[in-house]
Amino acid sequence: MARPTTAARRYAEAAFELATRDAALDAWADGLALAARFAADQRVTRVVDSPAIPHADRLSTVDRLLEGRVATGTLNLARLLARRGRFSSLPAIAAEYTRLLNRQRGIVAAVVTSAQSLTADETAALRARVETMVGGDVDLRSEVDDALIGGLTIRVGDTLLDASVRGRLERLRNQLVQGTR
Repeated sequence: MARPTTAARRYAEAAFELATRDAALDAWADGLALAARFAADQRVTRVVDSPAIPHADRLSTVDRLLEGRVATGTLNLARLLARRGRFSSLPAIAAEYTRLLNRQRGIVAAVVTSAQSLTADETAALRARVETMVGGDVDLRSEVDDALIGGLTIRVGDTLLDASVRGRLERLRNQLVQGTR
């Protein structure tokens, strides 16, 4: 996952502070996730972030998308971002908000990358294994990268566990190169 921009981090921290104050952490998380899905659509952001479209029309679009579907605070944040031409930053804000929420709840984020899609049983077994390693709950996200050839990698914070065929081949190549010197 890409590092959030400073602006996205600050918006997320402000939203998290408001959600904590109002005891509405999950409502904000759900609302930001929905708003982020709309903001990820280029057709929507082309309209909402366009300086060529009057503010009233841009805000009307945001209202049609979100009003009645998200909490008032989330709607106000989306409107603010639309006024500032930053509606497209909602996915980064939502991701940073989720990170803050997970940190508060003691949940560790992990990403498992495999050469092929994992089955539900494999994912459950991996989640249990990673939870044992970190000593707590894990938010496990799966990705597929056929360049791994086989096996998988697991990233937990800054730690990378590489059990992929590609990783093994690279380590073997490095050993062979170092052995010839």
